[in-house]
Amino acid sequence: MAGPEQSQQQQQAEEKAAHIDDAEMALQGINMLLNNGFKESDELFRRYRTQSPLMSFGASFVSFLNAMMTFEEEKMQMACDDLRTTEKLCESDSAGVIETIRNKIKKSMDSQRSGIVVVDRLQRQIIVADCQVYLAVLSFVKQELSAYIKGGWILRKAWKMYNKCHSDISQLQEACQQTSSAHQEALSADNANHNAPVENGVTAEALDRLKGSVSFGYGLFHLCISMVPPHLLKIINLLGFPGDRLQGLSSLMYASESKDMKAPLATLALLWYHTVVLPFFALDGSDTHAGLLEAKAILQRKSLVYPNSSLFMFFKGRVQRLECHINSALACFHDALELASDQREIQHVCLYEIGWCSMIEMNFEDAYRAFERLKNESRWSQCYYAYLTGACQGAAGDLDGASGVFKDVQKLFKRKNNQIEQFAVKRAERLRKISPTRELCILGVIEVLYLWKALQNCSSSKLQIMSQVLQSLDDSLCRGLKHLLLGAIHKCHGNMRDAVQSFQLAARDEYGRQINSYVQPYSVYELGCILLAKPETVGKGRSLLIQAKEDFTGYDFENRLHVRIHSALASLKEVVPQ
Repeated sequence: MAGPEQSQQQQQAEEKAAHIDDAEMALQGINMLLNNGFKESDELFRRYRTQSPLMSFGASFVSFLNAMMTFEEEKMQMACDDLRTTEKLCESDSAGVIETIRNKIKKSMDSQRSGIVVVDRLQRQIIVADCQVYLAVLSFVKQELSAYIKGGWILRKAWKMYNKCHSDISQLQEACQQTSSAHQEALSADNANHNAPVENGVTAEALDRLKGSVSFGYGLFHLCISMVPPHLLKIINLLGFPGDRLQGLSSLMYASESKDMKAPLATLALLWYHTVVLPFFALDGSDTHAGLLEAKAILQRKSLVYPNSSLFMFFKGRVQRLECHINSALACFHDALELASDQREIQHVCLYEIGWCSMIEMNFEDAYRAFERLKNESRWSQCYYAYLTGACQGAAGDLDGASGVFKDVQKLFKRKNNQIEQFAVKRAERLRKISPTRELCILGVIEVLYLWKALQNCSSSKLQIMSQVLQSLDDSLCRGLKHLLLGAIHKCHGNMRDAVQSFQLAARDEYGRQINSYVQPYSVYELGCILLAKPETVGKGRSLLIQAKEDFTGYDFENRLHVRIHSALASLKEVVPQ
């Protein structure tokens, strides 16, 4: 909630406007944003947007953030307009914006002026690349073929600019270090100054900030492309994008510790990676705790800077959830919900987590209330939220209410090419036709917990209750799904022998294949992962993963499984070179 603290931050920022550079003011604006001062941050950036490319970019970023959290057409168009305005501002007064830094330095007669020109032009190039990325993202949201093609080429242009700037800044940093070493040999320690201009007039401090600025986009590119499924990598490689996960993480870490305005955003990107991406896609193996130590360390370091940030409280809740401290996680999400009282979109991501934590605890009534509110308020996927609402409502025992909600799912189905909505419609239609029972609704809850990799967060007692419900089901159409979920529960308990037996039964199920098309490939994948854990069965495990990837197609959540298989095979190559 934006209160006196944010208003005071805004006033302090404006009072210092005449005495600080735009880089410092932009960083203050972003920090204000992350400390719940969304309105104040937006006002600060817009007040100075015509006076500085950095402040213009700050205003455009706030606009972009609002668009991505709402998906409202009006806000998305406003974000596009703002980003293009920032692009034009950066390209004005800089006719040769892509010219090499070396040539510009040679043309300058004055060393200090040359340094200012170099820094300004590099900063403008980075901002233009950032704007290109955000415009591409807004194109992708439209989910049209022409938009994908347009977005892909925009990203290609942005990548070339990031790569060029990253290379140029790195070379200038090397030159700066060499000159600094020469100075230290010639001067006493008292006279040596870190911020002294080097021969071309660029200071080490300015280069450090610029390296942080470009490292944000450069790192995100590497990180995101490293997670692309193999069958899409051919297109990605055609566009000329690399994908080095470690390089991406290293660059984001550098950006997060810099003095650039994007440092806080890099911090959020790292938290997102460690607490959302890693566990969801099972990257670096299936251990959902991978990266949690990093996330906790980041949260600890930033706690003084963002003491009451709803976003940082949200990520704290994510860590607690992944550590299976569900009650603590719920407390964090409720705190974040209250802190974000002025930001409906952040409230929605908190409600989503409250719903999931409640499902993990089998507290179906609280889960139902959270998802029902999302169904009524969110513009993202009312169809998906309606299905979760119905499943939880039925699991809580209100079968008449659940049947009514399942009828609404088809009406709310809008994104025909969206796998999540397709899945929700099929599941709701089946439950509507056969008249749902409480056990079948609980089956639906256990299924989404498995598909979203949340079974690992459930306590042993809750897993035991889930197992009992599954054992009681005798519907031949969900037999394969039942064994897949029982296998996953056995795996969570560490009972690998029973897990293997259940996965084998699921993999052999042909009768229910048409209804639960993903069960067989996912079962084969699960068997492969178990066998990979033992040195004597690594070869068989690898064969099963390849089988899961190549022998099945056209099933629900295919891309999701391909990413997990790709990650498991990549991790195997790192341990045992092929």
